[in-house]
Amino acid sequence: MYSIIKRLFDSIASFSALVLLTPLTFPLVLILRFTSEGQIFYLQERVGYKNSRFFIFKFATMLKASLNMKGGHITLKGDPRITKIGNFLRKSKINELPQLLNILKGDMSIVGPRPVLKVSFDAYPKKVQQVIYNIKPGLTGVGSIIFRDEEDLITKIKNEGGDVWDFYQNSIYPYKGELELWYQKNISLTTDVKIIFLTFWVILFPNSKLYLRWLNDLPKRSF
Repeated sequence: MYSIIKRLFDSIASFSALVLLTPLTFPLVLILRFTSEGQIFYLQERVGYKNSRFFIFKFATMLKASLNMKGGHITLKGDPRITKIGNFLRKSKINELPQLLNILKGDMSIVGPRPVLKVSFDAYPKKVQQVIYNIKPGLTGVGSIIFRDEEDLITKIKNEGGDVWDFYQNSIYPYKGELELWYQKNISLTTDVKIIFLTFWVILFPNSKLYLRWLNDLPKRSF
């Protein structure tokens, strides 16, 4: 019953949001078309449901050749590959709105584990790889809330002379995996509603720890 209600909610919510957000997205499309490199959408292959592949939609925030430039798939705070408007879109999370199309198509859900690149998926512990996408990936999830500061975190590691990719492999991805295992153990409509609310909350109040009171028995973060 949960999966049926969730899919119905995803379909209605994503369609309604696409319609209601047209006054915001239409001017944004024009701005993107006539600034930077003229690229509006960015499509990238990600790992999704049952470890299958699909293309995720985002508003373009980086230079077209960014993956082939210094930094690769890791984005730091103040990354020179990010366009001027891209900084605002990423900080506000508006760049993620086109994923409502992925939700409407059925590739994604509103709440679930974030879909990642294959190279990032391979950094998850094996036990996580086997189960993380037994549910559809989400526009937001518990990892999105807790790692609201991810770019700041890895930028700090870089500035201190640390190995960013090593930090991802040995700290960030193992912990994100534990968070997603927690979500699957606690999956419910109530949990989903809490995560949706907390997603908006941390955008408005980035330093808030409200999630610690609302989401019980989360795995402990050691970094």
